[in-house]
Amino acid sequence: MIYPLVRDLAVAGAPIRVPVAVTCRVLGFSRQAYYQWLTEPVSQRDVQDAYLTNAAIDAHADDPEFGYRLVADELRAAGHHVSDNRVWRLCRDQRIFCAHSRKRGLNRRPGPPVHDDLLKRRAGGRDFTAAAPNTVWLTDITEHPTGEGKLYLCAIKDVWSNRIVGYSIDSSMSAQLAADALTYAITQRETAGTIVHSDRGAQFRSRKFVTTLHQAGLIGSMGRVSACGDNAAMESFFALLQKNVLNRRRWATRHQLRLAIVTWIEKTYHRRRRQRRLGRLTPIEFETIYTTAHAV
Repeated sequence: MIYPLVRDLAVAGAPIRVPVAVTCRVLGFSRQAYYQWLTEPVSQRDVQDAYLTNAAIDAHADDPEFGYRLVADELRAAGHHVSDNRVWRLCRDQRIFCAHSRKRGLNRRPGPPVHDDLLKRRAGGRDFTAAAPNTVWLTDITEHPTGEGKLYLCAIKDVWSNRIVGYSIDSSMSAQLAADALTYAITQRETAGTIVHSDRGAQFRSRKFVTTLHQAGLIGSMGRVSACGDNAAMESFFALLQKNVLNRRRWATRHQLRLAIVTWIEKTYHRRRRQRRLGRLTPIEFETIYTTAHAV
């Protein structure tokens, strides 16, 4: 993939002309490899890999339970001369896995961010502070099993008062779950110019969520990959929910767990749980005092 760069730098009319020998030495490969690519940009092995990949995809589509060894057997039966290791490499690159043996959480690649990271960093980590309400919101999704299957919660938290300004609960972790939580928050608050910070989950990169952001005049922000500290303030809320509600008992139905989550958020977390960062006030008390003082 970097051979075209060597060719472009070596062109006589380039703004900065760099000899082939110098570029190859800096990039760490031999001139012979470059000239071989220049003579044959698409090697015969690449062509063979392309045909084998197509055959492997067809074989796996007929039987999704086939792993790479059975796919290799099918290819050899079709007349291809190929080893198991080569088929494994091709299946890995094309993400062809056995349907019943793939473990959850593996082989998942995070998608590209659709927003820049707008939360400033400081020496100790993230700066989860805000000078006014509806300045910075945090959002994330958590799940918990019940006797009927998993239940998913998407919550949106105002950094200024730690209040959950919007949430949505559903039996599936879809883009609609995140969009509904954001829509609920928008109907409750003034949202002009609010920053909404999340991770790089597919729900927050979806077209529904991004469209809802833009239509309400909100500004999207996304943290890094595999960096839970980039959304630590939201994770702390989920940790409280886990200890106080989710792990307290076994939940037989989704309705029971849904009712328990809503009751804990609206009755306990917002109105009874005092927080040291808010001056030993609850989120509702903190916002009420600020609103009254601001009005006066």
